Amino acid sequence: MRATDMDSYPLYDARGSAWELGYQHGTQAGEKIRGYAEYLAASLQMSMSEMQIRTLQYMPLFDTQCPILLEEIKGLAEGAQIPVSTAVALQLRGELGQSAPEGCTTFVIGPRGTANGETLIGQTSDTPAEIEQFAYGLRLTPIDRPALLMWTFGGMLGYHGINQHGVGHFANALGGGPAWRFALSHYPLKRLILEQHNMGDVLALMRRMGVCSNGNYVLCDGAGQIGDVELTSEGPHVLNEGGAGFMVHSNHYLCSAHACDANFAKSLPDSFPRLERIRALVQEKFGKLTAADLQVMLTDHSGHPAGICRHPHEGYGDAILPISGKTVAAIVAEPAQGKMHIARGNPCENPYITWQL
Repeated sequence: MRATDMDSYPLYDARGSAWELGYQHGTQAGEKIRGYAEYLAASLQMSMSEMQIRTLQYMPLFDTQCPILLEEIKGLAEGAQIPVSTAVALQLRGELGQSAPEGCTTFVIGPRGTANGETLIGQTSDTPAEIEQFAYGLRLTPIDRPALLMWTFGGMLGYHGINQHGVGHFANALGGGPAWRFALSHYPLKRLILEQHNMGDVLALMRRMGVCSNGNYVLCDGAGQIGDVELTSEGPHVLNEGGAGFMVHSNHYLCSAHACDANFAKSLPDSFPRLERIRALVQEKFGKLTAADLQVMLTDHSGHPAGICRHPHEGYGDAILPISGKTVAAIVAEPAQGKMHIARGNPCENPYITWQL
């Protein structure tokens, strides 16, 4: 199928210094950024001015932990014609109201499991349906850091993607776990992961950079290493691959510290069958998997409407994902090739297009 402007996400390019990256990003995506800022304030039940005021307490954290991203945020603000405080709020999202509403099913397949001996990584991104209108791709070429390719929305500098060294990450929300604490959100960390050279660098970054809430990351690097980390407000829990050659995750804990009934009760009920389904699909073709195979797997409707390819429904919804939530993007990345294949919205309805780093 051939994608059209209506059924694919735009891809924006930016290059240069941190400020220039932000400015070019903001100029190209300005309408989506301003629209998302208004949507975010409304979803948090705050006025724009209240949202801006709440961001001020986070400014010192950006200044001390990721000053280069703060410089990029300032460029974004000027390019999108919004206040700097609003541009900072976009990097915090629901954490301003201590919530993070999204689901997702993730996977990473090591070289042993694929037909060409190269890693595959990706996910479905399940969020409130409104997010789709604010989303796009970013291909960034900094002057002093690795080039990267990312799917994001609404001015966020960090989200799902890969970099020129074969480092990639995709993520899930988690139900329950350690309490929220005052710290940076996951989104600056997501961007900083894409500035690392290998898995060791990524794990070291996760250990030294605290986050305010809990989330899961599937990871890979250019040396063929794969990993999965449940990163909590109290620190990271690295999951053991166990020799399987692949790792999959959904929206409940797997680490021994937090995989318990109390946290399972706070997880999406469909998270459990979704995990078993993606695991079974991967195992069925393990050793000969291709990017095309994974693209098909992400259209799977077992458990419909709350399957891997998620559709709005009248059933269960919670703080992780409301009943109106759906798959707004399906992504299969080939980091060694510098490629991301992405379908806008439900992949059962829309074609995949390919972005090249």
